[in-house]
Amino acid sequence: MPVIELTTYIKSEIKVVFDLARSIDLHKISTEHTKEEAIAGKTEGLINLNESVTWKAKHLGITQLLTSKITEFNPPNSFTDEMVEGAFKSFKHQHIFESKDDGVLMTDIFEFQSPMGILGQLANSIFLKRYMKDLLEKRNEVIKEFAETEKWKSVLK
Repeated sequence: MPVIELTTYIKSEIKVVFDLARSIDLHKISTEHTKEEAIAGKTEGLINLNESVTWKAKHLGITQLLTSKITEFNPPNSFTDEMVEGAFKSFKHQHIFESKDDGVLMTDIFEFQSPMGILGQLANSIFLKRYMKDLLEKRNEVIKEFAETEKWKSVLK
């Protein structure tokens, strides 16, 4: 099972970073390039424990639906979302936030399992793990940009 671990240092308050990371509205902004839309469940605002969202997006040239649910929630230190339905066999995304000096260390641990057995494993090693890492890095850049400027106020109302 591939695991992607990313850390991002953000000069902001932990509550702001935590809320941006669970904002449906900011997620839409960070995935504009995939035309991602929240089409069911929680479709705007801040997602909370036991809430789910269904996303429609175009990835790798294919329109896909993916539903994830918040399964763990410990504000403002961590939350976890897990796939309920979608193209993966499974995924679990842990979001961890730690206050450091004048900012926050945000850590993502993203574990996923591809469908189709050996073919899925081959896809992981050839392109899928890199593709997912790039998506997460782009998302984190947007969280950082909003948290370190006044832009966060336009999303967290």
